This record gives sequence, C-alpha cells and structure tokens, in this order.
Amino acid sequence: MSTTSPRPPRLTYAAAGVDIDKKDAFTESLSSMMRRTFTPRVIDNPGGFAGLFRLDFKQKLFARNYREPVLVSCCDGVGTKVKLASELGIFDTVGIDLVAMNVNDLIVQGAEPLFFLDYIAVPSVDTVMLNALVRGIAEGCKMSGSALLGGETANMPDVYAPGEFDLAGFSVGVVELKRIIKPDRVRPGDVILGMASHGIHSNGYSLVRRVVKEAGLDLNRVYDELTNGKGPKGQRAKAPKTNGKSGGGAKTLGQVLLTPTRIYAESIIKLQRTYRVKNVISGMAHITGSGLAENLVRSIPSNCDAIIDRSTWPVLPVFKFLQQHGNIEDEEMKRVFNLGIGYCVIVKPAFADAIKDRLKRLGETVYVIGEVVKGKGKVKEK
Repeated sequence: MSTTSPRPPRLTYAAAGVDIDKKDAFTESLSSMMRRTFTPRVIDNPGGFAGLFRLDFKQKLFARNYREPVLVSCCDGVGTKVKLASELGIFDTVGIDLVAMNVNDLIVQGAEPLFFLDYIAVPSVDTVMLNALVRGIAEGCKMSGSALLGGETANMPDVYAPGEFDLAGFSVGVVELKRIIKPDRVRPGDVILGMASHGIHSNGYSLVRRVVKEAGLDLNRVYDELTNGKGPKGQRAKAPKTNGKSGGGAKTLGQVLLTPTRIYAESIIKLQRTYRVKNVISGMAHITGSGLAENLVRSIPSNCDAIIDRSTWPVLPVFKFLQQHGNIEDEEMKRVFNLGIGYCVIVKPAFADAIKDRLKRLGETVYVIGEVVKGKGKVKEK
C-alpha cells in the first residue's frame, strides 16, 4: 500500500483573495480621470513607478510667484465616514472629502497645492466602487488646483472584511519662504473671520453613527428638520451619487451626512494673490476634529488670546438635529464638531472689511466671529 500523501492543490494569489489581473486593469483604467487634473507642471510618465512634477523656478510659470520656494506636505484620511459611505453605497463624496481634508490643512501655511496622491485599501477589487472613489478624488483635485499624480490600491482580504475600505491622502504644495504663515504673525487687534462649512465635513463620525444607531434614525428618510434650514451660499457640493445617478430634491439623512467637506483652496489662494506685497493675513486655521477652539488656538501666539462670539453665525440644521437626537451637551458639540465654521482667517483690522468682501465675491459665506487680544495663548468665548 502506498504511503505517499496526496499533493495539496496548487495555490494562487487569486485563490488567496487577490486578483492581480483585475487590479492591474482597474489601475490602467484611471488614466483619463487623472489626466483631467494635470497642470502644465506635470511631466508625462506612462508606466512609471512614480509621478513626475516639475519644480523649476527658472520657468516663467513658477518664477512669477516664487523666488525661495518651500515645499509643504501633509497626510490625512476621512475617518469613520467611510463606514457610512459603505453602508449607503455612495463613494464619490468621500473621495472629495479625502482631498479637502489634506488641502485645507496645506493652505493654512499659505501654500498653493501642487499635487495629490491617494492610498485606497480594499478587501477585493470592486471596480464600480473604486471608480466612484477615484472620480470623487479627481473632482476634489480639480476643485483645489491639485494634480492627481498617482496612488496605490491595496487589495488586502485578510485585513478588511467585505464591504470595508479605508482611504489616505497625501498633498504637496509650495509657499514663498517669506510668506509662510505661522502664529508669530498674529497681533492684538487682528480680526477673526469665519468661513462657513458645508456641514459635518469629515470629523466626529464615530459619534454621528452612534447617534444614528441609538436614536433609531433612518438614513434613507428625509427629515423636515434637515430640509428647512438654510446652508451657506457659494460653492455647492455635487449631489451624492448612487450607482452613477445624481440625487435630486430633498436629501435623505444619509445624503446630508455624506455632504463632502468644503474645499477652501481656490478662494484662499486667490485672496493671497490679491495681496502680493502686503502681509494682511496674520493666520489661518482649518476647523477639524476637536472643534473651533482647539484648532484656532494652534494659530495664535502664546502672548495673545482669541475672543470668539458664537452668536455671530448660525449653527447648521444638521448639528441641531444630531444634538437633539443624541442628547449631546453643548460643550461636547463644541469639542467634536465645526458647528458651521469650517475655516478661519485672521486678518489685520484695517483690511478686515475688504477681505471679507473679497471672500464673498469668491463665493464664500463669511462672518466676523471674533478678535485677537493680549493674553496667554487661549481661545475664549465672549
């Protein structure tokens, strides 16, 4: 009798859950979406292992803006908002979020976005879902003036369960050395302008999802409390898409919660170019996790305080809705959410009205929300 053990079946990468051919086909299909974001600085590199971007101050395109260019970079993700996107099957909006969370941080330092890279981790290659994600990323790049230079799609079935995914983004920009914005430029008397948010943006979604669960809310229902309030004017996010079709009319709770983060890059860059000689902007802050106070405090020096008057802007309906259904204390709301202000610009008092008017002409909704006084590096409420 033979004692030879039967040979095990031949193993393949596909049998382990990774389909290389499908992934490669998806990657090759992205070329047209990426090219729509390219600027004249992008150097074509088909089949390359990395993207190429020209950074040459001798070229007229670059020299007119920069003599001592400093590169600025940052990395961020979308957080647990991706779980809501997965549950609803709407993926393009979180692609916009990914770009926004990065470039809004980048411009705080006075930088102009140059290019963007993305990292997408999935359990398997779902081309419909991935195309929607990248379509949103490309849209965000176009809105911010960034070239989508490349990225990575990681197929990891042992790490992510079916239906799960994660996103990370990497933004690179440039700023003239003498125009880098840091807290030491802020002085007592400076005026704090608040620019309206589109809603929750991309922070606090672990709490948002908990409210939805505990209160038994229906993501597919249209709630009157969310449709009667007026949001900020100006740049409008495209309606969320499901299976390639745009939604119309009143939005469901799910669509409201997936409203993308507003991208402030175009307005801020145009504002800065209006004042090429005078340094009228003292500081800026992107209002993300930890709310207004904890982000604004990063933009003021240790010998100044920022005094905020919360009565100067309306709290958006979505925040009132979540607070009511989640029985959330006022202080917790302030610590977690932006409550209607997504970005702050600290400006010299003599230019405050002109800058406010300029931002309004650029499509922003702007409020005078406070002032800078002598102090000890804290944000206080009036």
